Amino acid sequence: MSTYKPFRLQAPSMLVIEDWKEIGRADGALIAGFTTKNGGESEPPFQSLNTGLHVLDHQQHVTNNRQKIAGILQTDLNDWVFADQTHENHIHKVTSEDRGKGAFRYETALQATDGLYTNEQNLFLALCFADCVPVYFYDSVRSLIGIAHAGWKGTTMEIVSKMVETWVSREGSNPLDIHAIIGPAIGECCYTVDDHVISKLRNLPFLHEKKAFLPIKEGKYRLNLKEVNRQLLLHAGIPNGQIQVSSLCTSCEHTLFFSHRRDQGKTGRMMSFIGLKEV
Repeated sequence: MSTYKPFRLQAPSMLVIEDWKEIGRADGALIAGFTTKNGGESEPPFQSLNTGLHVLDHQQHVTNNRQKIAGILQTDLNDWVFADQTHENHIHKVTSEDRGKGAFRYETALQATDGLYTNEQNLFLALCFADCVPVYFYDSVRSLIGIAHAGWKGTTMEIVSKMVETWVSREGSNPLDIHAIIGPAIGECCYTVDDHVISKLRNLPFLHEKKAFLPIKEGKYRLNLKEVNRQLLLHAGIPNGQIQVSSLCTSCEHTLFFSHRRDQGKTGRMMSFIGLKEV
């Protein structure tokens, strides 16, 4: 049975992460969460809180929807940073020079990027989703925050492992200090894939296949993409007790979320977000 944990539903428009506010220390107030499809102004087939600028929705509707989210969080959309996501594993360290990129116009977004992180306050990182796996990262010791977009391609390219490795090599982070949350995404209940996808996943040498996917007929499998990313996080050195996984399925929860697969490609996008707000 699905629950909101580790998120809490805040109004109709977003789920927020609250657990991390109590972890260690942080120089600012951590805000993080995932939007729903409700409470915006977009029209069918993007009704109503579409946050994706690339899906042929009216640009003003999308920017107004984003402005609404920024306002609820008492932030300025000019301080938000978005990426042009390409289902790969490029990670970008966001600095004040990136402020506002992609927030109002898609062509200004960070190019070919599926992972964002920062250690600066008042920068709010955002990626868009409609079934792929959002993964949130937090190291309170180093005041590092990040998010990754892990579709099946990015997962096979180990984007979440790369985030951890980047923090360790470039920021001096210790995997034992990193916490991760895997957010709402399409579940194994609704996600059927073929041999092509499974063959790519089998290249991951540590994969516990019985937990990751289930054969249902010749050449077809039910894939638990959240579980694969959980295994990647464990393999990268994050302790099991510091990894949380949402049970929410974006395809099942049709009153809460857009779903690219369920809606046959004509749909809006939810937004994952994380930032350290100056206090």
